[in-house]
Amino acid sequence: MPDDHPRVVAVVVTFNRLPLLQRLLERLDGTEELAEVLVVDNASSDGTGEWLAGLTDRQVPDDHPSTPVVGRTLAENVGGAGGFHEGLAWALERGADLVWLMDDDGLPEPDCLGTLLPWRDRLDFWGPVVVDEDRPERLVFPIRLPGGTRVVHEMTDVVAAATDGVIRDVVIPFNGVLLTRALVERIGLPREEFFIWGDDHEYRLRAERAGGRVATVVGARVHHPSVGELGSPMLGGRTTYNHSPSDLKHYCMARNNLLNLREYRGWPHALAFVAKTVWFYAVTRPQPGRLLLSVRAWRAALRGDFTGHRRYL
Repeated sequence: MPDDHPRVVAVVVTFNRLPLLQRLLERLDGTEELAEVLVVDNASSDGTGEWLAGLTDRQVPDDHPSTPVVGRTLAENVGGAGGFHEGLAWALERGADLVWLMDDDGLPEPDCLGTLLPWRDRLDFWGPVVVDEDRPERLVFPIRLPGGTRVVHEMTDVVAAATDGVIRDVVIPFNGVLLTRALVERIGLPREEFFIWGDDHEYRLRAERAGGRVATVVGARVHHPSVGELGSPMLGGRTTYNHSPSDLKHYCMARNNLLNLREYRGWPHALAFVAKTVWFYAVTRPQPGRLLLSVRAWRAALRGDFTGHRRYL
């Protein structure tokens, strides 16, 4: 049986979004089940590091159940992948039994952690549904339901697909997910060289390969700003493509996704992803420049070169 009082540590990775970080920390403050919040600042230039340093000197009223916040500002921007690599190791060093991972732009509902915790004896890697903060009936990140190809975008479909309050084998990392210390010790830390995009997916795949129990708890919610065209339809709506207007995000997605597919699904799936990308930017939404960027990223992936994204920072 699990410890009745596990040490739960939140890890927040932030970069140049101080107002969103402050909003999130205000929401987490006083969360009864939370021992502390560790903030990994990716060398922000908007005053985040200085603000975090000042938190150690804040005066908190005796009757206010404040949650301790500890900040660490990195020497350079290592992306979300590097930030969660750093933060997860830090949490374990500080004795965490469970680690609650999140970006700075998410906003858990007040009962989110309390809704997730009862599953700790049945799951190893689990999290909430991530909904659009302006349209909470709609998902920010579409969910592909297990056992088929159906992708859902609405909360009504998520609720209908759940069994006993969860959708097993599905989770959206790292947006309010809980990880057990035992799982991290078994599978290691996220791949910091991925920088952004695909590091969270790779970590989930690694957990599954190691026998980790993965699920989404439908009653737990995190609100998140819209991410725009993620899941852009193609082939008459029969499938979608993760298009981003950002060259940095696309480069990392193309490089890291090819590697993930090759490692966990095999070359046929990796080559299918290449073909899908070519079709999307040649036919669905013609952008020759984006095709060249994709080729550059794929070549870097095959060479094991994780430096090319720096030109797009």
